[in-house]
Amino acid sequence: MASLKLEAKKRDKEEDLKKMIKSGFIPAVVYGPHLKANKLVKAAVNDLRKLIAAAGESTLIDLIVDGKPEGKVLIKEEQRDPVKDTLIHLDFYEVDMSKEIHAEIPLHFVGESKAVKELAGVLIRSINEIEVRCLPADLVNHFDVDISVLNTFDDIIKIHDLKLPKGIKLIHETDDVVATVAEPKAEEVFETAPAEGEQVAAVETEVAADEAEAGAEAKAEPKAEAKK
Repeated sequence: MASLKLEAKKRDKEEDLKKMIKSGFIPAVVYGPHLKANKLVKAAVNDLRKLIAAAGESTLIDLIVDGKPEGKVLIKEEQRDPVKDTLIHLDFYEVDMSKEIHAEIPLHFVGESKAVKELAGVLIRSINEIEVRCLPADLVNHFDVDISVLNTFDDIIKIHDLKLPKGIKLIHETDDVVATVAEPKAEEVFETAPAEGEQVAAVETEVAADEAEAGAEAKAEPKAEAKK
């Protein structure tokens, strides 16, 4: 997989970070088990925003410092201003291309489920990323999960069903569910109780009807014959 590129500059440990950020640069540190010391760098904020949007945490980045290649790195941690939510610092991990690394790869759900489309089911994504190990050169930025195999509410996709690219191995072989389809909930019908005013009007109407009926019966009753 082709890696991205970041142009950066060396920075001095004593450099004022606030002034640096105001001038349009973000401080960063590069570390790794094979490095004798951490590397202090800075990069243009606009370049870093584009890089973060394109890379995520599982895409190799070619780090160029002052015009010279410095190795391949991964984004490890972003620090943001707690109030403004603006980027204020980045951590990069420089990889050894000859050694396996652990990575968390996000899952992308693709395809169309018959249980969702035709049976009105609800797709349940139980896992959104999986932990793997591989050589840095074999890294991918995501795995596709084909949900077209979910034809009924009994169908399930588990971790061991995923087809991983060559060179990538699961760290944990499990039967954990990745995705399934839940049956739609039956709609419950509730009878709405009449408002208090409506109840009073209904009672008054019923009483009036009873009184009218009683009056009609009284008029229809024949008068008793007078005694002779």
